Parts: sequence; structure tokens; C-alpha cells
Amino acid sequence: MRNRSVALEITPQLVLRAYACGIFPMAEDADDPTLHWIEPNQRGIIPLDDFHVPRRLARTVRADRFTIRIDRDFGAVIAACAGTRPDGDRTWINGRIREIYRQLFDLGHCHTVEVYDGEALVGGLYGLALGAAFFGESMFHTATDASKVALVHLVARLRSGGFRLLDAQFQTEHLAQFGTREISRRHYRTLLDAATAETADFFAWPKEATMAGRTALAALAGGVSG
Repeated sequence: MRNRSVALEITPQLVLRAYACGIFPMAEDADDPTLHWIEPNQRGIIPLDDFHVPRRLARTVRADRFTIRIDRDFGAVIAACAGTRPDGDRTWINGRIREIYRQLFDLGHCHTVEVYDGEALVGGLYGLALGAAFFGESMFHTATDASKVALVHLVARLRSGGFRLLDAQFQTEHLAQFGTREISRRHYRTLLDAATAETADFFAWPKEATMAGRTALAALAGGVSG
């Protein structure tokens, strides 16, 4: 993995160019004032055409226990992602990251999938769209399965909108249950170049319309298994 500190001004436009080259910014922790460019040797991706939904999670999604909203409260989502983690791991989201991605959200490149229990935000994720590629940044939950439900709805939305690549950045034990796999940097760049050269529509399923759990699972037909 390459890891280089950056002193120059990082703008939303620079970040978009970096993503198109396979590089993304991170901080060491929330108190780190600097950003570092990261380019993993092995990249974690979630295959959109072979997304695995465990049977128990599928039942939760189908039951519509939660309400799903899109791009409703970016500030609350990234703040929750930057908060204290149940596993004790340090967050890589510092104040500069929050500022840059807020600007990218205002420009229409960042999106959230938000999970509500009544009016309470209990889970969600955010990421960045560029062409037909989507780069998952971070997720959180305060209710069981809330972040997993958000991921299922994200993949359903991406498939509905014609996306070709879902970048998870790193392979983790948590993501492995969904079929995440690691690929080489060279392979990733080939997929990235092809995806960013195409167009996709994050709002092929309208932002204002709530996608029911059954609809989300239907968009993932073939990916539900025990």
C-alpha cells in the first residue's frame, strides 16, 4: 500500500481525479490534521452481479423493519461514521475529510443510504459515484443489521442504475459474507477505467420513493442464499 502525506490543498475536483486513478484520501485518525493518499496493492470489490445476501438478512430486508432514505441527512451519516466504533478501532475520518465529502455531496457526487427506525437514524453508509463506479467509504449502525440492510439497498440501487463497479477499498471479514473479493491493483485499474468511462444513474430508482425490501431483493435476484 502506498501512503503519502499531502501538504497541498485538496479540493473536491482533485479528489475526483484521484478516484479516477484508483487513489483515495484517508487520515490516520480523527485528530490527524493531514491526509494521505492510499492505493492498496490488493483492492476489495463487491461484485454487483454476484452479491450474496445471507438468508437471515434477506428475511430482515423483506420484513421492512426499517425505513430507507436516500441523501436525506449527509451530515448525520458522516458524523456517525466518524464516531466511536463498537470494535474500538480508530476512525480515519477527520474534519478535513468531512468537509471535502460534504462539498462532494453538494456537487452531487456523494450519496447516502440511511436507515431509520421511526424517526431515529440507526444505520447507514456513504460513498462517491463517478461514472458507473461507486466507491463505498464508510458505514455505521446502532441497531442490529442496520448497516447490512443499507448495503443491500445500495447494491440494489446500483444494479438498477447500471453501475459496473462497487469499490469496497479493503477486504474485511464483515464484508466477506457478501461476496467481497480481493483483486490486484492492475485488475482493479482495468475495471475502474471501464466503469468510469460509462454513465450510470444513482436515481434510476427515484430518491423520494422508498424501495421496499422485496423490491431490493428482486433487483438482486439470484444473490440470496442460505
